[in-house]
Amino acid sequence: MKYKRILLKLSGESLMGEKQYGIDNEVVRQYAEDIKAVHDQGLEIAIVIGGGNIFRGLSAEKSGMDRAQADYMGMLATVINSMALQDALEKVGLKTRLLTAIKMEQICEPFIRRRAVRHLEKGRVVIFGAGTGNPYFTTDSAAALRAIEIKADVVLKGTRVDGIYTADPEKDPAATKYSEISFKEVYAKGLNVMDMTAFTLCEENDLPIIVFDMNKTGNFMKIANGDGIGTLVRS
Repeated sequence: MKYKRILLKLSGESLMGEKQYGIDNEVVRQYAEDIKAVHDQGLEIAIVIGGGNIFRGLSAEKSGMDRAQADYMGMLATVINSMALQDALEKVGLKTRLLTAIKMEQICEPFIRRRAVRHLEKGRVVIFGAGTGNPYFTTDSAAALRAIEIKADVVLKGTRVDGIYTADPEKDPAATKYSEISFKEVYAKGLNVMDMTAFTLCEENDLPIIVFDMNKTGNFMKIANGDGIGTLVRS
């Protein structure tokens, strides 16, 4: 394996599969099997999942809801997704721990950095829920922050596309993919990789990001092996 410890960032929307809302159990099962295959090679894996398939704070704010209240609701949505993935991971035989930034003693542990690192060292897959625990921060920011705290080697952002393109490949058929790009080039070209807070955190802490298609079976293993799929962002 190219890496020892990684943080995998998944969007809430990715869990929908072909549905318009909620969780597609088949997608979650596929993710669990892909994660197990990599974990079985000895890689330490932490995961952050968004909540957009259930509730999106920014959308609720636009319809008149208080932003902080909406963001807290979004954090709870990430916990629901985290529990669904935890269940799927345990069904394929992995030991897991769900740690959240908001205390929910009956279903998970509170986030404590040293405890999270110890779980990883013991071979458990660690899922971080409830974002950073603060409104006005996205799960991208939570992923970058947790990756830095646990000293991950890389942030792997699993999306529906296979990397970063010159334009949206779903809208522009002429868009071309970058195999590698620097943080400064992303800024200069105005490319959408992660939100600016998350992206800046990664740049300042020299933490590389790889954007890849998580929905294609086997891609996660290829990334872990260092194969040149997806797009690498680094200093």
